[in-house]
Amino acid sequence: LFDPGMEAEVLAQETLAADMRHGLQDEEFVLHYQLQVDSGGTPLGVEALLRWNHARLGLMLPHQFLPMAEGTGMMIPLGHWVLQAACQQLLEWARQPQTASWTLAVNVSAFQLAQADFAVDVANVLKATGAPARQLRLELTEGALLGDVENVIAKMSAVHAIGVGFCLDDFGAGFASLAYLKRLPLVQLKIDQVMVRAVLTDDSVAVIARAIVALGLSMGVPVIAEGVETAAQRDFFSALGCHAFQGNYIGVAALPAAILDDYLNNRPQVHV
Repeated sequence: LFDPGMEAEVLAQETLAADMRHGLQDEEFVLHYQLQVDSGGTPLGVEALLRWNHARLGLMLPHQFLPMAEGTGMMIPLGHWVLQAACQQLLEWARQPQTASWTLAVNVSAFQLAQADFAVDVANVLKATGAPARQLRLELTEGALLGDVENVIAKMSAVHAIGVGFCLDDFGAGFASLAYLKRLPLVQLKIDQVMVRAVLTDDSVAVIARAIVALGLSMGVPVIAEGVETAAQRDFFSALGCHAFQGNYIGVAALPAAILDDYLNNRPQVHV
């Protein structure tokens, strides 16, 4: 049956999809950066987070437009833009003494990883921007690894061969197989923020969290806890051996690069 509400929703989605194509051309997309610190509160690097300064709707967060990008084929050009913009910023920070050793994490979608020229694209972006490959981290969710695992491992290995590290994002929230986990060229495991929030109130989650950190340590892969919001959460994971922390407890939300630089110059000491 005809439903005016459904028609209006479809039209709105079509308009947003067209806006997205124009937005990429008109440089409406921007990157914000969230700090990652060690157990002493010293910044180790950042994660790049995509934002859309929509001309009509204002600042939009990823959950408001990435599903549309996935359904319209925009994830490939959008993902390429994110990687290029992040690498340009990584080069800028690499030239400054205060941030010269920082790593920069960029989320990579399953759509990007599925491209036959994925490794070539990463290599070309690094060459074009001059960014240090060994300070770039590509973050993949467990879902991106489903399907042709052998092909995925081959692509990841090709990218790793030029110095780029991989981080398995939201680990513990999916169905990662230990059979292939040890074959992935990982330099970091990231514990899912939903799990981080629940470790102090759910004993079963706490058991899983302990197992994940122990697994990472046994494999020689450092573990970062994402979404840390309280000192108690920080203390829990620090005691387990987590090497890094990310989240609101650090004292700052994701910020544009220039504002983050100002914050670092004036931020209060973070006691981690």
